[in-house]
Amino acid sequence: MKVLSILLITTTITTLLMLVSFWLPMMNPTAEKLSPYECGFDPLGTARLPFSLRFFLVTILFLLFDLEIALLLPTPWATNTANPESTVLLTFLIIIILTIGLAYEWLNKGLEWAE
Repeated sequence: MKVLSILLITTTITTLLMLVSFWLPMMNPTAEKLSPYECGFDPLGTARLPFSLRFFLVTILFLLFDLEIALLLPTPWATNTANPESTVLLTFLIIIILTIGLAYEWLNKGLEWAE
């Protein structure tokens, strides 16, 4: 009997919320809302604009250093463990790997903005 009452209450609340969400919003179609571009782009221009790959470089570098921060953030708390030498060793290993990757990109001119 309890399961039936819970099912009935759940169905009633779900139906009520669906009806309210259908009738509650104000439906005023304007030219801006009906336009496929609401963010200020000209919809009459070409959609195939050239995209610079340098933005991908910035994204990858951001993710790399964001990962470094995420991996190194718990280091001060981890040094208070029973074996802090292994924590410091792993921290230096992460820093060395990331530094080698940065040096590799730098030497191969992967960080150059101008061509």
